[in-house]
Amino acid sequence: MAQAKETAALLISVIVTGTIIGGGGWWFLNRANNPSTTGGLVAPLSSNNQASRFSDGAEILTDDINPNKQAAVEAVKSGDLPRAITLLEAALSQSPNDPEALIYLQNLKAEQQSNSYAIAVAIPAGPAMNIAKEILRGVAQAQKSVNESGGINGVPLKVLLINDDDDPEVVAQVAQTLVSNHPEILGVVGHYSSDSSLAAATVYEAGGLTMISPTSTSVELSTAGDYIFRTVPSDRFAGSALAQYQLNRLQKQRAAVFYNSQSAYSQSIKNVFTTDLFGQGGNVVGEFDLASSGFNAQNALQQAIAAGAEVLMLAPSSAVIDQMIAIAAANQNRLPLLAGDDAYSAEVLQKGGGNVAGMVVAIPWHILGNPGAAFPKEAQQLWGGEVNWRTAMAYDATQALVAAIGRSPNRAGVKAALGQSDFVAPGSAGEVRFLPSGDRNQAVQLVKIQAGTRTSFGYEFVPVDN
Repeated sequence: MAQAKETAALLISVIVTGTIIGGGGWWFLNRANNPSTTGGLVAPLSSNNQASRFSDGAEILTDDINPNKQAAVEAVKSGDLPRAITLLEAALSQSPNDPEALIYLQNLKAEQQSNSYAIAVAIPAGPAMNIAKEILRGVAQAQKSVNESGGINGVPLKVLLINDDDDPEVVAQVAQTLVSNHPEILGVVGHYSSDSSLAAATVYEAGGLTMISPTSTSVELSTAGDYIFRTVPSDRFAGSALAQYQLNRLQKQRAAVFYNSQSAYSQSIKNVFTTDLFGQGGNVVGEFDLASSGFNAQNALQQAIAAGAEVLMLAPSSAVIDQMIAIAAANQNRLPLLAGDDAYSAEVLQKGGGNVAGMVVAIPWHILGNPGAAFPKEAQQLWGGEVNWRTAMAYDATQALVAAIGRSPNRAGVKAALGQSDFVAPGSAGEVRFLPSGDRNQAVQLVKIQAGTRTSFGYEFVPVDN
């Protein structure tokens, strides 16, 4: 779902954060190689998969690799934690915007204390490395802030990183592994796509482990259970905002909708937009499946125009971004473009260019939306560039878990704290609060693509004036 600096942020993905418990990397490797036989909905991952997907510092899951970081990982494996700390500090001096290295460094420092709390972070490091690192930056920034401020009531926070490949089958397995084999994990930041979060939700709900997704927007998550939360606003907010923008700002009635039938997120925002548009007097004149094997952008656009479309609503998932860009190219700026948050990416700016100029995108947060907030300034100082909404929402999810752990540091207590009417946590743009459904109580931000110098592509996202 930006300056040369924001471009870096848009191109950077977030990794699932990991926690070193007990004996550091050795502790986790031992746990991974000796899985418990506790039963559950899904069989826990095999020891081989554990070693490659989970890391508290003994594996590198991202593509940020340098000699010092590699040596640090080997030092963790050998049990030489002081050397690993020195090497990670050196690695970060070379690559200060590496969130994985910062998380591992914070974990090792926490390991030097007698007690710690632990959370996990799930990332799509295989198919979406940039997004994985965007998420990891938010978690790493929150972990660093909390630990350097004295921890959670004096206890430091550790983070366990998990690469789930954004594959629902793998997601269900890693979720069961966390539920069954890692009682020290008090909450999970994740998962990435709505399909993955829905796959995980059943496991977490049955196992009593809280999940807070920073990026999954499907309305189905609102009824997924008492242990399921998210810091990104539901598609119910985004779809409604886009429908209102079409009717009130563009003053257009008829839209054609382009979506991915294979994506829970895409279908979710399509359905909300369509329902709201009809409910307010508008009309959807056609729906086109971007994932169809015979999809042809030029033909689809001609059909939409022939049906009377005045606006093109683009609801792609990341898997069909190229098809969305093809629609924009065929459109040649004839009809206004609206889009869901998966269209907020450097790839769209780079490949779309002038064809996507004027596109309005509904996202949870923009760095220019609240310029007085402390988070974007601290993020820019920490990472050497601007960050995007995925980083902000991952930061908020981590801060929410921290606040809940501070109230009651056990799995049941974390869920109970998050669900209380007086719960509040500091966030990237104000307070983090949840509705009884587990949804974020926050409006979306509309942004528009326009020509600018804040990226190397000649186009950037800027907030739409109210």
